[in-house]
Amino acid sequence: MEYIYGALLLHKLGKPVDEENLKKVISATGASVDEAKIKTLVASLHGVDIEAELKNAAVVSAAPAAGTGAGAKKEEKKEEEKPSESAAGLASLFG
Repeated sequence: MEYIYGALLLHKLGKPVDEENLKKVISATGASVDEAKIKTLVASLHGVDIEAELKNAAVVSAAPAAGTGAGAKKEEKKEEEKPSESAAGLASLFG
């Protein structure tokens, strides 16, 4: 997780997210540097618009919070009906 945070920190500071800079950030925290993780992360982020992804993540995380209205009450009502329907089906089996 510290590698992701390091990449986000570099992006926030306007520095290139490359192996050299990421190694410096990770080593500055006192954590041991895993070369394979750094290479994998840098390769995964190649060609990715981090700013756009961060905006997209903010929109997605805000969407569930917006659904707390009448729709939530309707869903609760449906959930309450399901157990009673299944109980009625079980009662008919036993007579």
